[in-house]
Amino acid sequence: MTDAAKTTIDQSEVDRFSAMAAEWWDPTGKFKPLHKFNPVRLAYIRDRVSENFGRNARDHLPLTGLRVLDIGCGGGLLSEPMARMGATVVGADPSEKNIRIAQTHAAETGVTVDYRAVTAEHLAEAGEMFDVILNMEVVEHVADVDFFMRTCASMVKPGGLMFVATINRTLKARALAIFAAENILRWLPKGTHQYEKLVQPQEIEAPLTAGGMEIIHRTGVFFNPLQDRWNLSPDMDVNYMMLAKKQG
Repeated sequence: MTDAAKTTIDQSEVDRFSAMAAEWWDPTGKFKPLHKFNPVRLAYIRDRVSENFGRNARDHLPLTGLRVLDIGCGGGLLSEPMARMGATVVGADPSEKNIRIAQTHAAETGVTVDYRAVTAEHLAEAGEMFDVILNMEVVEHVADVDFFMRTCASMVKPGGLMFVATINRTLKARALAIFAAENILRWLPKGTHQYEKLVQPQEIEAPLTAGGMEIIHRTGVFFNPLQDRWNLSPDMDVNYMMLAKKQG
């Protein structure tokens, strides 16, 4: 199949998250894990972007002048903080329900985000380019990981960055991120993640490298129940984040 005939959309996944759209901004609801995850990933993004573009991460608006794409933005849990740090943000999601929730919340909080109910391939076909792409907790829900990653890579400006966060396809991840999270801790609705759709690091690295990007940082992320928060870790067996930079 040619790229022109491909799609990144897994409609069953779009439907699943559309059905939960009203709960995006409820910190005690079905997206509670993402609310808890936000501080560690936001700090990671802010610090790495600031380092790459010569900014002071402690400035009030360290991302001013940077164009950011939050692909698979859901209700905007990352898009809004990026905009508050000064970035010009496009939040894209194939679910129109998600986008409506995101638009409503942004209007209520007075944050400017360009939300669009579109796919990565539509943005790429339109020639959109970004300094930073946030590809966070998305790849395990798309139909074609290789095509999705190459499509996203094509929209990163030379010298720009892409962040990827997902769950590794390991037995440890199946036990902790799926069985325990859904059945014991009840952090997530059953069926949120399917083991066969989880993505190993090399399955992300290969298409990014083919798309002219270099992996410049990798880190695991783990939840510390005693601290009730997520922390960075050298262990990438379950949750992990990767950072890639566009050559040139």
